[in-house]
Amino acid sequence: MDILFDMETQDPDDIFTLCFLLGHPGLTLRTVTINPGSLEQVGLVRGVLEKLGRGDIPVGARNPQTTSKCISDFHYSFLGQPTPDEPDAVAHELLAQMLSDYPDAVWLTGAPLHNARLLLANHPSVTIRRWVGQGGFAGDSLVPPEHRLPQFVGRETCVSHNLSVDPKGAFSLLRSERVLLRDLVSKNVCHGVRYDAAMSDRMAPYRDISPSLALIYTGMECYFREIPEGKMFHDPLAACVAVDRNIATFEEVEIYQERGEWGARRATGTNTFITVAVDHERFFQTLVMH
Repeated sequence: MDILFDMETQDPDDIFTLCFLLGHPGLTLRTVTINPGSLEQVGLVRGVLEKLGRGDIPVGARNPQTTSKCISDFHYSFLGQPTPDEPDAVAHELLAQMLSDYPDAVWLTGAPLHNARLLLANHPSVTIRRWVGQGGFAGDSLVPPEHRLPQFVGRETCVSHNLSVDPKGAFSLLRSERVLLRDLVSKNVCHGVRYDAAMSDRMAPYRDISPSLALIYTGMECYFREIPEGKMFHDPLAACVAVDRNIATFEEVEIYQERGEWGARRATGTNTFITVAVDHERFFQTLVMH
């Protein structure tokens, strides 16, 4: 499967997702685009690509001249100080080229959707066969009682960072006829998937299978030193769903925004689906590439 990955570096789980995508034997990562894409971010991502033997993968950036702080402190603790580097291309131009070269590629997004807005606005001939996006929210009207997380019981809408930062980008993907299948890996499902001490114990026997799994394991050991309770694995879950859609239970929906929060209601013919439950064991087996 050809896959394109749009990421950021404020939340550590994007970098773990990158490691997974580089290591999975069933995937060929064709490009990485970064939001916003500072020179330091490009250097950080290139460092991981080179560490895992894929320095040839082209890297795109939306705004390489940004002076905003784009990298969390964790990344410095884990990977050291990156050497700033220039991207290969503007993100939306690189995405358009890759979608032309690999028309069946899956587009995975783990960042706010600025690059989606720019891609669809500037490249009217682009078609996205399948978009897997980490974001959105499925409320009680969609999620069976046995799958509801306590913190979301009684809710139909919730803030969703990746959709909320650039809602125009979100709606451009959600409404475009050039996006043929939309799979949203929702906040209420992601928050139930955590890399904690128990999961670390399960991961330990697999860390020598590939350099990618070793880097994920080492990175989370670094993370535990600061936050012992572990980390929700939003984007790695979305990446695993991109590989194996049956990890999740989906409902076909219409996505809406209400008072700054996001929700979903059942609909037909939208080609937009949102997760309402997850098979935790199937997720783990996909993560460790079994």
